[in-house]
Amino acid sequence: MTGYTMLRNGGVGNGGQTCMLRWSNRIRLSWLSFILFIILVFFPLIAHYYLTTLDETDEAGKRIFGPRAGSELCEVKHVLDLCRIRESVSEELLQLEAKRQELNSEIAKLNLKIEACKKSIENAKQDLLQLKNVISQTEHSYKELMAQNQPKLSLPIRLLPEKDDAGFPPPKVPRGCRLHNCFDYSRCPLTSGFPVYVYDSDQFAFGSYLDPLVKQAFQATARANVYVTENADIACLYVILVGEMQEPLVLRPADLEKQLYSLPNWRTDGHNHVIINLSWKSDTQNLLYNVSTGRAMVAQSTFYAAQYRPGFDLVVSPLVHAMSEPNFMEIPPQVPVKRKYLFTFQGEKIESLRSSLQEARSFEEEIEGDPPADYDDRIIATLKAVQDSKLDQVLVEFTCKNQLKPSLPTEWALCGEREDRLELLKLSTFALIITPGDPHLVISSGCATRLFEALEVGAVPVVLGEQVQLPYQDMLQWNEAALVVPKPRVTEVHFLLRSLSDSDLLAMRRQGRFLWETYFSTADSIFNTVLAMIRTRIQIPAAPIREEVAAEIPHRSGKAAGTDPNMADNGDLDLGPVETEPPYASPRYLRNFTLTVTDFYRSWNSAPGPFHLFPHTPFDPVLPSEAKFLGSGTGFRPIGGGAGGSGKEFQAALGGNVPREQFTVVMLTYEREEVLMNSLERLNGLPYLNKVVVVWNSPKLPSEDLLWPDIGVPIMVVRTEKNSLNNRFLPWNEIETEAILSIDDDAHLRHDEIMFGFRVWREARDRIVGFPGRYHAWDLPHQSWLYNSNYSCELSMVLTGAAFFHKYYAYLYSYVMPQAIRDVVDEYTNCEDIAMNFLVAHVTRKPPIKVRPCTMGLRVHAKPPVKVTSRWTFRCPGCPQALSHDDSHFHERHKCINFFVKVYGYMPLLYTQFRVDSVLFKTRLPHDKTKCFKFI
Repeated sequence: MTGYTMLRNGGVGNGGQTCMLRWSNRIRLSWLSFILFIILVFFPLIAHYYLTTLDETDEAGKRIFGPRAGSELCEVKHVLDLCRIRESVSEELLQLEAKRQELNSEIAKLNLKIEACKKSIENAKQDLLQLKNVISQTEHSYKELMAQNQPKLSLPIRLLPEKDDAGFPPPKVPRGCRLHNCFDYSRCPLTSGFPVYVYDSDQFAFGSYLDPLVKQAFQATARANVYVTENADIACLYVILVGEMQEPLVLRPADLEKQLYSLPNWRTDGHNHVIINLSWKSDTQNLLYNVSTGRAMVAQSTFYAAQYRPGFDLVVSPLVHAMSEPNFMEIPPQVPVKRKYLFTFQGEKIESLRSSLQEARSFEEEIEGDPPADYDDRIIATLKAVQDSKLDQVLVEFTCKNQLKPSLPTEWALCGEREDRLELLKLSTFALIITPGDPHLVISSGCATRLFEALEVGAVPVVLGEQVQLPYQDMLQWNEAALVVPKPRVTEVHFLLRSLSDSDLLAMRRQGRFLWETYFSTADSIFNTVLAMIRTRIQIPAAPIREEVAAEIPHRSGKAAGTDPNMADNGDLDLGPVETEPPYASPRYLRNFTLTVTDFYRSWNSAPGPFHLFPHTPFDPVLPSEAKFLGSGTGFRPIGGGAGGSGKEFQAALGGNVPREQFTVVMLTYEREEVLMNSLERLNGLPYLNKVVVVWNSPKLPSEDLLWPDIGVPIMVVRTEKNSLNNRFLPWNEIETEAILSIDDDAHLRHDEIMFGFRVWREARDRIVGFPGRYHAWDLPHQSWLYNSNYSCELSMVLTGAAFFHKYYAYLYSYVMPQAIRDVVDEYTNCEDIAMNFLVAHVTRKPPIKVRPCTMGLRVHAKPPVKVTSRWTFRCPGCPQALSHDDSHFHERHKCINFFVKVYGYMPLLYTQFRVDSVLFKTRLPHDKTKCFKFI
């Protein structure tokens, strides 16, 4: 501390010493640094040099520090063990690599075998499925073959005129004629087909007295009847027209009787003959009253009790529309239910029996004692009292203001002209019909005319007098269309009419319209009804309804059609079995005598029982409005059920009650060959397809060089007589299935969509099942109906451009539906689909069913669900312009709907929000789960 202080203070004595110390310290540090540098730099160099020189000058040739070979290194004692381990590991690695490569090759071979096994399994499944189908079809074919080879009953022996039994026992009294003692059943065996021979009235003397209008109408309808034959030797029934006469008094009854007995096939007593006296005037006299008709049946509109033979003679309707069809535009609609007048009556009694009003006894006293001879005076007083009470608006007139029509004694004569009477009936809810006061007069022409006019305009008939025999009374259920009230209950008529509900009243009006249109309206319907009455009485099946004979156009088939992946790619959906047999037709259900066809008939329109006017179709022999498809295969209400509880997946189950069934595609086309060929190719591979019927609507034949695709099923090209949209619904004889898929040539439908629609139709065989839906709407400002194609949750029609329907409706559309509707379709070249919807709704009183196959596709344990837009239009986007693109298309459809409503008398279309979705169709569910699902 002291020295440091001294140095700081600059002491003299120690100055030299201090400098030396500084210098020595500096020298010392420099040397130390130099020495360390020499040691760190040169010593390693020297050592390296020395070692390198030592290896090079080694006499033994052994290198101590240099790199050595592996064998030399192993000689080192410390490394020997490591070398041995290394060699062992290397050898094991080589062995493992060899084994790995060997296993990889074996795995590749096994993968190839697995793929081959998978393919063989799929092929085996397909072969098994085909074998099952072959076995099933073979079993069906074997059963059908066994049924065909079963011994058949021999046909009954036909008795011709020369073999007639001369000792045919006559009835004890003339009025005792019934079928069992006055009709020769041996001439009408069950297999005869009910041949009818119609005499030519011009060949006999009384033919010159016939009214020309009636005679012409009768001859026209006889020529067109399916039962009429020109061979009198094989006839079951002989028909002769004797009236209406122009001058009834000119021909005496004795002369007419003599001419009847001179008929070639009269055979002494006239059995199996029908004498028809048609009247179209209200003053027609009873021409056959004093004429002995023997065993011949009499069909006319006027009968006395001494003349009428119940169950044998026929009361027919007057022939009002002789040579013309009714004008549907003049017929009032069936709604509103209530009209201006509650009931109306106009008439004047020419000659009456004694008046009960002149007696002191009251009406009740007369009822308690002997019935009075005539209730007409009491009826007049009662009806006038109702009119004067003003409780309801009623119109009754017992004195004709205009000239009255001549009539029989005790009969209420008609007042005024027919047009005036119809105008009043159009304003009447009920129409009173007072039967003749003479109890011996069973029915009169004037009474029948009143009934005809009331049914024509929709006034519900109220018949006062239960003793009257209404037309076809033993076959028709008149209580469903008219009220038959005994005359003593005339005081209760007002109460009875007021008590009827609107629904019952509308049902009676519709049933009356059906009876009038089917049995009374034209000469054809009257003649057919007379023959149907007799045929039904003697229990002969109706003749099969005729089918349109298809005039096939020859065509050449090209190569097999390919499969459009956009149309036929259905994923893993099981659309149907692979058909290995030729297409099979649906079984034909002919009319027979089993319980199902002779009993359980009930009308969709409350039509009468088993009375069959028209020839039956090959599958159901009933009236258009009586049809109830019964029995397996054709039944809308199948009797019996299938084998339930199998738990089969919905997308693999065909549905319905028939396990073996196919459908026919009917495609209408007009000069669009390329579009047609593309549409036909899309049908290649479609399951359950029986046949394709192409309706060639063009007058120009197909091109000669046109190659038609081979789609695996027959393609029938049918030539039509004229270009008409009605040809779409003709019952072609080439259609051998019950199910018809009506499809346009420019419609695009996938196979899964078609199969889904077919499955739905099998569950609702009485409906139209299709894809594009439409609806009708009421135009309030214009007071008319409109056709609407806007997207809506509610629909009332399904367009037949892509729809399934039963072939039964093809018969109804072509042969039963009023001709006026088909004429409008031809006039507008439009509206045939609307007409079919009207027809089916009118017959079934049910709306159509719209299917929505593209709403949502779900697959369990498969790809995620994909939302697909619901298809409102199904047209080909690149096809030529269709008729529906015309501006006038919708205006014409508006007119069609309003005209069809006029024809039917009401709006038969029904609204529905029911749709069938395809979710379950595309959903793969376990067998034990699918039984609980239904359409929603």
